Parts: sequence; C-alpha cells; structure tokens
Amino acid sequence: MRIHRSLRISVVDKCDLRCTYCMPENQQFLKRQELITREEIATIARLFVERYGITKIRLTGGEPLIRPDIVDIVRDLAALGVKVGLTTNALTLHKHIDGLIDAGLKSVNISLDTFDAERFSRIARREGFTTVWNNIQRALVRGLHVKVNMVVMRGVNDDEILRFVELTRDHPIHVRLIEFMPFAGNKWGREKVYTYGEMLGHIGSVHPIAKLNDDPHSTAKSYRVPDWPGTFAVISTVTEPFCGSCDRLRLTAEGKMRNCLFAREETDLLSALRRGEDIAPLIEANVLTKHAMLGGLPPFKPEAQEEVLHDLSARPMVSIGG
Repeated sequence: MRIHRSLRISVVDKCDLRCTYCMPENQQFLKRQELITREEIATIARLFVERYGITKIRLTGGEPLIRPDIVDIVRDLAALGVKVGLTTNALTLHKHIDGLIDAGLKSVNISLDTFDAERFSRIARREGFTTVWNNIQRALVRGLHVKVNMVVMRGVNDDEILRFVELTRDHPIHVRLIEFMPFAGNKWGREKVYTYGEMLGHIGSVHPIAKLNDDPHSTAKSYRVPDWPGTFAVISTVTEPFCGSCDRLRLTAEGKMRNCLFAREETDLLSALRRGEDIAPLIEANVLTKHAMLGGLPPFKPEAQEEVLHDLSARPMVSIGG
C-alpha cells in the first residue's frame, strides 16, 4: 500500500526563536522522555519508506538543530535511500553544516521573514538577522538546495515582497511566499492575510513573471522572472487551498501522526511502538480519516474568522512541525 510520498518529522518542539506567528508566549514544552528518540525515528521512517513508498523526509520542529543527535538522525534517514531535507531558522546552521552534508542532507528550507534587522528582532523576539543571512549564503556555496520561506503578513513585512523575489536574480535560490495561516496563539486575522492574488499582482507590476510547471503534489505555485537563476512560489493555504493534491504526512515530536497540518485528530504511533505493537494499521487508519480540505476546518472566509479560530487545534505550529 503506497500512501504518500513525503513525510515531515518534527524532532523537537522547542525553538531558539519565539516568532510571533508560530509560538505563543506561554508555550509548554515536552519532557525529554516524551520526545521520540533517534532509534524510534529510524524505525518509524523505515516502515514509511519500505511499506508505503515515502521518497522524501524533511526534519522540522521547533528548531531541529537544537537536537544534539541531529546529524546522526540525518545519516540514519539518508541510509534509507530517501531525499533528506531540513527546515531551520539557520541561527546555528554554520555549526552543523559540514556534518549534515557529510551525513547526506540535500536541501534546507530556511525561515526568514525580513531583511531589516530591527524588524527581524521584533518578529523573532531575538537578534540574529546577520547570522541567518550569512548561513543562507553558506548553504548556497556548499551546494545545498536552498529554499527561503517568508511568511507574508499585511502591515508587518508585505513591503519586502519584491526584495525577496529579487533574491532570485543573483542566486539559484527558491523563495516561498507563504500566506499567513491561523494557528493557536498566533493572533491570526483574515485582514492580516496578504493574498496570493495580491502577491502576484504586486510582483507582476514590476517584473515579468512566467508560470512554471508544478509537481502534481506540490503545495506551492511556482514562478520565475525570465532568465533569473532562482524561482519564487506562493503557498496559498488560506485563499486557494491545495488539499486535494497534497501528499504530505506528519509525525510530531512525541510520535503522533497527523495527515494534515490543520488536523485536530492525531494517532499515537510512538506509544504503540513502545508497547511492541504493529503500527501499520494505525498509519493506514489515520490516512483514511483525512478530510477533503483543511483538516475539516471551514474555509478561511472573513465572516467565518471566529469559527475558524475556535476550531483550531490548541497546538501551535512549533509543536506540530511545518
């Protein structure tokens, strides 16, 4: 039985940033014994790869580079023959990049929401812009496939959209402009969403843009300014959901499986694994309960805002994995 192609594994629920759009101020973190171990990650991942045909695994968090065994985890997963990527804020990437590449890491998604150091500090609740920017350049030089993820928030950083797109003029970099999505504790409001249509209109008023052919299961709508080496894309979860073709599954830092980023139901694989049970039936049952769209939430319409916020999981983005 082949279920999906891509698995996101959250290896930790902590982060060295407290970004305003993903982590509430009063976030409660897991105890060490509650976290999935390196060996358990490898065991569960092997099942997904060998029985269900997973071809891509991305390590997320929280911030995965906080894990002291992150290089070993990458090496274990790369040995399964899958493409291994990692989502990071890149604050400490320079300390780990040699080991990660030697272990088999192929790609990094780096979160960066502004080029303004003061604005960076307000969004991330700590300094670090220069370090992140230097590590983006370091990853490019080392030959990693680099995506830069920008969460676009109206009135916060939407004035920097063009600057992010213009990164692709001089670098083989792949920018992802992400509509501001609702999660517990991030003070989401529909009026803060700078939409896919608005982004394209803004970019197209300055630069010619060409639509690229997207992978059938891509969550991003990809474009290029002709003759520029990089690309940009929009992830339009709020205004144009892509749920029908999404092929991503998620495993949280305590070993619970989610079939959608917005899912409110989880399946506890780790407890069953630790009891010595076969977790394959649990995986298959979880996939079969996947909702047609947005984890069963209503569409993100202005008049439904309070309903959406009421129905959201109590778990913030940092504890789910992006």
